[in-house]
Amino acid sequence: MQLNEREGIEGLTFVVTGGAGFVGSALCLELKRRGAKDVRALDPRTSSPWFQRLKQNGVVCLSVDVSQKRDVKKALREADCVFHVASYGMSGKEMLQVGHIDEVNITGTCHILDACLEFGIKRLVYVSTYNVVFGGTEIVNGNEALNYFLIDDHVDAYGRSKSIAEQLVLKSNGCHSKEKQGAILHTCAIRPAAIYGPGEERHVPRILNLAKMGLLPCKIGDDSVKSDWVYIDNLVDALLLASMALLDDIPGREGPPVASGQAYFINDGAPVNSFAFLRPLLLSLDYDFPKSTISVHHALILARICSCIYTLLYPWLKCSWLPQPLLPAEVYKVGVTHYFSPLKAKEELGYVPRVSPHEGMAATISYYQERKRKAIDGPTIFAWLFCIIGMSLLFCSAFIPHPYLGQMEWARSLHLFVFRSQFLLRIVFFVAVALHGMEAVYAWYLARRVDPYNANGWFWQTFLLGFFSLRFLLKRAKK
Repeated sequence: MQLNEREGIEGLTFVVTGGAGFVGSALCLELKRRGAKDVRALDPRTSSPWFQRLKQNGVVCLSVDVSQKRDVKKALREADCVFHVASYGMSGKEMLQVGHIDEVNITGTCHILDACLEFGIKRLVYVSTYNVVFGGTEIVNGNEALNYFLIDDHVDAYGRSKSIAEQLVLKSNGCHSKEKQGAILHTCAIRPAAIYGPGEERHVPRILNLAKMGLLPCKIGDDSVKSDWVYIDNLVDALLLASMALLDDIPGREGPPVASGQAYFINDGAPVNSFAFLRPLLLSLDYDFPKSTISVHHALILARICSCIYTLLYPWLKCSWLPQPLLPAEVYKVGVTHYFSPLKAKEELGYVPRVSPHEGMAATISYYQERKRKAIDGPTIFAWLFCIIGMSLLFCSAFIPHPYLGQMEWARSLHLFVFRSQFLLRIVFFVAVALHGMEAVYAWYLARRVDPYNANGWFWQTFLLGFFSLRFLLKRAKK
């Protein structure tokens, strides 16, 4: 299908749900670049790194939760095309919040469909997921002919809810508007692979944070496991091509639009092992790449234990202090081969990945290197525990009277065995604090030249960790 890149976009009004997210914001900006008259980004979040850029480019940002029908109807009025990107529960703690997942992914989709039919909106592009057909069984070069994975067999609420929502969207294809005479709703579903690129918020940052803290000790599954990834620009291209393929007023074309009622797998066309794919990124940031491997079977046991523990912690799932768990669905995603052919999208939509995996990863590496340069770098969580617990025990042993130590009396005995006297123990503590203080002052002085924005942060981190922190600043100064 050969159309001008502005076909079906220029001068029209678009609504993008989840518009303040990674994919939604990129889509909104591209729509404006291609001449859309009005782009509305719907998102309930109160803060987003994309808000400023969206507003600068003329995108209207609306605080709308798709689970609220009245707000959805108000936002979709007079729209020409809707991109339904919003979802909830893709990874981490969100995956355990079943009620909210269904509310956003299923109920929210029903509200979008109802509004489209009420207002006579002719085009709806739904952003789905591989999980509608994948549930832990190996798939090699799959295609759109695969049946949906059985609803009751999904290991997570996200995959189940997205499967139900996609089927609702595709079954609504061809429905006539309730109020606008002659208007027919045409729908399609885009099933993207794991998404990456500068600014991605879920997959890559989570892995990088684990690697930074030294909590990425092993890979899951063997090196032969492969899955798909898709660069953000390629996914945006696919979404816009899908919207064009839903146009029903192309001169010389008869019958329903080519994408009407269809689903498409979208990826970079280069299946790869996920850990091998991320290896250049980890090494470019000086993080350790995991050398050992854990089998999928054993990883699933750990994931199920995590799932049980976090289910008990349900009231606190939204608390930032509770770390992200490893859950069964995530084990399957990285530990079981599943990749798909984008041939149907190529033939019917004209989709060809514009950015190669090599170019996409290079851009991603540059982004995270710059992000790391602007932040305070530091040691793994083990160095933090060693310093904080070590200094605390040293202080308790040196200054807390004998009756009050209780169960910690062993710490005093150990320190006295090494340093022989209480007086010397106190001298060692004061010397350690003094050394940390001098290192912190030097770090502050050096940071004013090397990283002035974070000078105070370097001072306090070095005061707590000493040379464990200072060595990272010295390394930055050397570069």
